[in-house]
Amino acid sequence: MTENQAREAICRVGRSLFERGYVHATAGNISVRLDDGYLITPTDASLGTLDPARLARLDAQGQQLSGDRGSKTIVLHRQIYEAATRFDPATRCVIHTHSTHCVALSLQAGLPAPAPLGGLELLPALTPYFVMKVGHVPLIPYHRPGAPEAAQAVAQAIARYGEQGRAIRAVMLERLGPNVWHDSPESAMATLEELEETARLWLLSARQPEPVAEDRLDELRRTFGARW
Repeated sequence: MTENQAREAICRVGRSLFERGYVHATAGNISVRLDDGYLITPTDASLGTLDPARLARLDAQGQQLSGDRGSKTIVLHRQIYEAATRFDPATRCVIHTHSTHCVALSLQAGLPAPAPLGGLELLPALTPYFVMKVGHVPLIPYHRPGAPEAAQAVAQAIARYGEQGRAIRAVMLERLGPNVWHDSPESAMATLEELEETARLWLLSARQPEPVAEDRLDELRRTFGARW
């Protein structure tokens, strides 16, 4: 993929994610690792209206060379690239969103699945396509947006899983949203879509509270004139 192709792909994927509700307002960011640096969406930019020429161009050390000011999340993205390419050298794109169902699931007490390597995971092996297309998704404890501790925790999770032969393609930042990575913006988007859909299925299929028993309903009718 050339730099120009990467610019076009970032904008195409960003617009698709925005139009389908995976991101809102100026939330979310996308980066691509080039042979000699990075492209990343500008800070406070809407992914629905990106301009290929205005994407931030950074050198291999993360210093900006051109374009609008790059998202502060480049620190996290660079940590992901460094850690993930140890186990999958083809890793070229990172996408971060505030996808509704993933974030909602991270807010639910008791729902995250115990992880085989310690800590928690966002979801169990719920569907075959989640297992095949996404895999394990470690839940990273809350840190403020842009906190270096979050980047360190993500890199450690990637290393921990990879060293056990379980290379991952996604993590979930508690209360913020998922980060996914793959060999292209389109592939990373497909991983994100499968993750968000699985979170939605989990929330929809979670056991609902039992209704009020009939004898107690009758008591409410007699005492308060409830029209149930």
